[in-house]
Amino acid sequence: MSLNAQWMQRDLAVLWHPCTQMKDHERLPLIPIKRGDGVWLEDFDGKRYLDAVSSWWVNVFGHRNPRINQRIRDQLDNLEHVMLAGFTHEPVVELSERLVKITPAGLDKVFYADNGSSGIEVALKMSHHYWLNCDQPGKKRFITLTNSYHGETVAAMSVGDVALFTDTYKALLLDTIKVPSPDCYLRPEGMGWEEHSRNMFAAMEQTLAEHAHEVAAVIVEPLIQGAGGMRMYHPVYLTLLREACDRYGVHLIHDEIAVGFGRTGSMFACEQAGITPDFLVLSKALTGGYLPMAAVLTTNQVYGAFYDDYATLRAFLHSHTYTGNPLACAAALATLDIFEQDNVIEANKALSARMASATAHLVDHPHVAEVRQTGMALAIEMVQDKASKTAYPWQQRRGLQVYQHALERGALLRPLGSVVYFLPPYVITPEQIDFLAEVASEGIDIATRESVSVAVASDLYPNHRDPG
Repeated sequence: MSLNAQWMQRDLAVLWHPCTQMKDHERLPLIPIKRGDGVWLEDFDGKRYLDAVSSWWVNVFGHRNPRINQRIRDQLDNLEHVMLAGFTHEPVVELSERLVKITPAGLDKVFYADNGSSGIEVALKMSHHYWLNCDQPGKKRFITLTNSYHGETVAAMSVGDVALFTDTYKALLLDTIKVPSPDCYLRPEGMGWEEHSRNMFAAMEQTLAEHAHEVAAVIVEPLIQGAGGMRMYHPVYLTLLREACDRYGVHLIHDEIAVGFGRTGSMFACEQAGITPDFLVLSKALTGGYLPMAAVLTTNQVYGAFYDDYATLRAFLHSHTYTGNPLACAAALATLDIFEQDNVIEANKALSARMASATAHLVDHPHVAEVRQTGMALAIEMVQDKASKTAYPWQQRRGLQVYQHALERGALLRPLGSVVYFLPPYVITPEQIDFLAEVASEGIDIATRESVSVAVASDLYPNHRDPG
């Protein structure tokens, strides 16, 4: 028995994997990974896989990055953890100062959580609690976009709209208000992204006019709806939304968990709209893909609504055991150093252009409805009928065919339904981008053949969209 097989056997005896129908692994072998190196992952039998999805969108500077490794090692020699209630430490102070400095003006306070979903919960609770402290207890609902995804804890699910994740738990969810997404894939023929995004804002305007008195905040994934299929829209929507939230007295929450730290072509997506949200939620790439951490940045105005004598019970009594963990802070500080010292955002422009040119031929593929891109995120939408954009039945799991072919060729491409996407580490080379485009093209050809395996479609669990 190979080493891979031994580790698979031991794993399946004890583990329950995330976002997985475990019965799939009767047919689809797990891939046990022994080590990482840059953009590569290597299994126990020595096969390598190019990590095209940054290990669920977190790894920006490669596996085993020596600069991040060293910063964590240095921190280990001083302090591994201390509670952040009543105590503080050097890495968390420095990280907070730097996050305030590099994010849009006005975000002056940082609250930490352990992961993206928890960060969303913090922002939602903080917004609701702000209005409570301001004697407006009726402002307790949230407006969200259709096709959005904000995490899988209960409140985070409540403001999401990917049915696969939310339908089962409807009885547990908050009563939220959904507004049609400005998703530009759905724009009319011949209409540009900006015009469509402007037109779609009318529904948000109307909703705010009708419900602002009971709404605490609007929450959006700026520019890219990730788990909803890498659907994208124009920054003008965010500019209009900021103005409207101010006019109606409603908070604006930006979930930049997936799109922050350069994914959209700017350090933060909100920069492209020239705005400052009331809450900016960051995670994933924050620590370079090393350790779980989330940061929620907010304004002095929000902070001030909680600042009072203890007896008033206005404090934000929310905590996570590992809040502001020194090792995670060290990883984040090293990540920020790399962004600053290597001029990463500028360097990514060439990589982004290479991704576009390497996949340009797929625009003419008979079963590709769209190749879309925002910065370092590129998505290829496979469809049954190109002219009408008719999707493949989800039961056919066409994306699974791409995934399996890519593994055979030495690449980790994990489609979202029938959407094949690239979200690679920023240390990828132009030649490696060309390789991914070649593998993806081959996989799409295989997946869109009419003779795609019916056995795979019927015997395995329905295709699902991953949360990243």
